[in-house]
Amino acid sequence: MPKIDKKNISIINMLMDDGRMSCSEIAKKMGNITERSVQYRINRLVSENVIKICAVPSAEKLGFPVIADIYIEVESANIEEVAKTLAEYECVAYVACSIGNPDVSIQIFSPDNSTVFRFATEIVGKMPGVIKTKTLILPTILKANSQWRVPITFEHEFKRVKKSQ
Repeated sequence: MPKIDKKNISIINMLMDDGRMSCSEIAKKMGNITERSVQYRINRLVSENVIKICAVPSAEKLGFPVIADIYIEVESANIEEVAKTLAEYECVAYVACSIGNPDVSIQIFSPDNSTVFRFATEIVGKMPGVIKTKTLILPTILKANSQWRVPITFEHEFKRVKKSQ
């Protein structure tokens, strides 16, 4: 795995802002690195599966303005099967199994609230092993997974908290 230093973090963050940014533009913005070195670092980060450069669609602009989290309590013998089955649905953006309650959580993108309701009751609620579901409509998301930034250090995060207290 490549060393994740401050230069790599800067490159990653710039690519998150614009995945089509050229290596020469990244090098100019950083000021202390060559275009060739930027290209080498990007290639290595991609080949080592540290990053993936891809399009991040806007669900809202594509006609799916309703985002919902569905928390699912499942019989212990069926947790993995339920999670894998739910991961196959295109409307499902996120699937996770947890230790504790809920057993499985998913996030879906939907054209409207009634479709969320139908998906939660007619699909999720009727799956073998599902005991109970809890659905939350998310009218506001302040930060999505695609906006997560690599922390330089967690000490930096803790200092930020101390400053705000």
